[in-house]
Amino acid sequence: MSHRTITRRDFLKVASAAPLAGALAPVLARPAAPESKVRVVLVRHEAALDPSGAPQAEVIQAMLDDAVRALIGDKDIVKAWKTLIRPDDTVGIKTNVWGKLSTTAEVEQAIKRRVMDAGVPEDRLSVDDRGVLRNPVFQKATALINARPARTHQWSGMGSCIKNYIMFTPQPSAWHGDTCADLAGIWNLPEVKGKTRLNVLVMLSPLFHMIGTQQYNKDFTWAYKGLIVSRDPVAADATGLRILEARRREHFQDDGLLKPTPHHIQLADTRHHLGVSDPARIELVKLGWSEGLLI
Repeated sequence: MSHRTITRRDFLKVASAAPLAGALAPVLARPAAPESKVRVVLVRHEAALDPSGAPQAEVIQAMLDDAVRALIGDKDIVKAWKTLIRPDDTVGIKTNVWGKLSTTAEVEQAIKRRVMDAGVPEDRLSVDDRGVLRNPVFQKATALINARPARTHQWSGMGSCIKNYIMFTPQPSAWHGDTCADLAGIWNLPEVKGKTRLNVLVMLSPLFHMIGTQQYNKDFTWAYKGLIVSRDPVAADATGLRILEARRREHFQDDGLLKPTPHHIQLADTRHHLGVSDPARIELVKLGWSEGLLI
């Protein structure tokens, strides 16, 4: 796998509240990856969460900005977003509101701010999860931004960017067969097909173990303080899965494999051709804090 690394010193030498564009120069100066690879950006910052675990809005904004700069290859954050979003777009930000581990308002607002900076007025922009099918903005959406936290899941093995679109179906349970093997099929529905411009897998405090329906134990989360950003939802999920499994190996001293197995991620590639799951075909760009990286 191809890796590009920005050192911790480079990333943290500026204030957490300020744009961190200077740390990106080495990445932007290098040639683009081969067309056979997809780019995934993993950005972390040790100040992303305060001591209580609350996300820090200004740091989250800086992290997202740096990730998008590295993904697109433009130092100007507004220009970078304008390659993703047009001023005439109607934009739905698909979030995840699961109360025990949500996308977080800080991530939602960071995305919303940049969509508006790209020229989209607020009346053509909406953030929603369970009401997307009834939401007038989502009904007219020409562009979607997909953002959700990474966590283990009792039906699919992993709650992922791919799975986040299950609320675009009138009967989500119809997609639970074979431990949600064919979740990628949702992405062919007319409500979403071809509309997704960016995927953000939130890795601020991922949940790496769950037993039973909706069971949540904070002891099985950890302050990873990261975001995974890509145009490819499968590549983003495959990268997040590797980190969750590494944390499980570290914690349980076993093979780290999730149960049930999140094979919907690999099948999204091999059966549905939604994106890339093979690490050898992913160009992983790493920014920022490197302690406990796990990948």
